Amino acid sequence: MSGGNADFAKGDGLLPAIVQHARTGEVLMLGYMDEAALRATQEQRFVTFFSRSKQRLWTKGETSGHTLAVVDVRLDCDADTILVRALPAGPTCHNGTSSCFGDDVAPPMAFLAELDALVASRHDERPAGSYTTKLFEEGLRRISQKVGEEGVETALAVVAQDDDALVGEAADLVFHLMVALRARGIGFGAVAAKLAARHKG
Repeated sequence: MSGGNADFAKGDGLLPAIVQHARTGEVLMLGYMDEAALRATQEQRFVTFFSRSKQRLWTKGETSGHTLAVVDVRLDCDADTILVRALPAGPTCHNGTSSCFGDDVAPPMAFLAELDALVASRHDERPAGSYTTKLFEEGLRRISQKVGEEGVETALAVVAQDDDALVGEAADLVFHLMVALRARGIGFGAVAAKLAARHKG
């Protein structure tokens, strides 16, 4: 766990634990952990809380199946708040929303991470009937051709000054670029990381 040892004394044995979607950054829920819950979360790799109403350990999804698979756990600077980055299996909230704070709290660009993960799964699983599967099976030359076509169409939409067409063509370009990157074994996150490094440099 990043950040050292949790200071449970500050919270009389319980500390707040924020769960964040590991890919999108969406805040999924808030619960409370005691030492046993934190240990179970780290060892079993599924988010486990101390339920104040049931007065026992409670693993998220133990009845619904909507578990939260742990990616990493870290502490804040005061060691009295826990952040768990996790991947949800289904909706996090019992109301059926992706987050206990509603469906509209994900960062605006978060869908790009979801789409990149979907493209990766299509690359690995190759489900029949999927356009993305078809692209991967047609190979790098065809994928490269599609990136070029969509790039030209995007550029033409810029010149035509048709905003709706530009947004549509840009979406097509980004999607096919994701496919091209994945075909070379590269995730879209590498592009974001390169842009971030250039910005800092």
